[in-house]
Amino acid sequence: MSITLKDVEHVANLARLDLSDAEKAQFTEQLNAILKYAEKLNELDTDGVEPTSHVLPITNVMRDDVQKESLPIEKVLLNAPDEEDGQFKVPAVLE
Repeated sequence: MSITLKDVEHVANLARLDLSDAEKAQFTEQLNAILKYAEKLNELDTDGVEPTSHVLPITNVMRDDVQKESLPIEKVLLNAPDEEDGQFKVPAVLE
């Protein structure tokens, strides 16, 4: 697969870029060099290699949920700057 000048112009148009003819030619050449380099990966023998999404094994580090009694409302409201009727009282944000 290779990138054509038309492809570069299309992407530049989508990105709302106004490229000169020299820039279009330069980007076409650079993008094709990147694709050529990426094609080297096809030379690797990947038979028997399991696909991965990460290079390191990732495990879930979250603890199991444990049901327990919650704090009493009186203790929770001790941290509130202001309370009213057993609820946090905050300044009004709507007029």
